[in-house]
Amino acid sequence: MSRATTQPSVKVIGANGQISLGKHYAGRQVLVEEQEPGVWLIRTATIIPDNESWLHQPKAATDLQNALSWAQTNKPAESNLDSMLEKLSGEE
Repeated sequence: MSRATTQPSVKVIGANGQISLGKHYAGRQVLVEEQEPGVWLIRTATIIPDNESWLHQPKAATDLQNALSWAQTNKPAESNLDSMLEKLSGEE
């Protein structure tokens, strides 16, 4: 990973306790760690909600890849809705 180095800049913490990091970070999520009093480490981060974390597990990735492979080899076909509804309702 390359490390971009820039010259330190002076920021003033406003009366509301905020500082601006610049418009190119607008809307980004960040992790703020206070390493010691007066020393903060701010890192951009991608936060994954708990109810979506399963999507990032190896099994989900494998299942998704299998589904995509199946979809590529099994092209969609025309369906007969009336026939399908009969099968589902047991009226055959």
